[in-house]
Amino acid sequence: MAYSRAVVDGDWVFVSGTTGFDYATMTIADGVVAQAEQCLSNIEAALAEAGATLDDVVRVRYLLPDRDDFEPCWPVLRRYFGDVRPAATMMQCGLSDPRMRIEIEVTARRST
Repeated sequence: MAYSRAVVDGDWVFVSGTTGFDYATMTIADGVVAQAEQCLSNIEAALAEAGATLDDVVRVRYLLPDRDDFEPCWPVLRRYFGDVRPAATMMQCGLSDPRMRIEIEVTARRST
């Protein structure tokens, strides 16, 4: 499969759907809130490598198998995106691994 964690195109950074796995240990927490925290930590790292930050995020997509899991994540999402206020969409859908409770995808535009 052809895949990149993130792609940079000029000032734009496209971060692939990112799950709650701790990629260093390939472990994943059981709870959706802990997974949301790890997703955003993984996204922060990808953005940093591309020369961007969460403040540069203009679009975010939240993918969850159970829509009822979204509301418990709101405090985490507010902490990371509260001042940024990107355009956002939440979709209920199946994910590739049943342990995954949330996947987050972002688009950022690096500040010049």
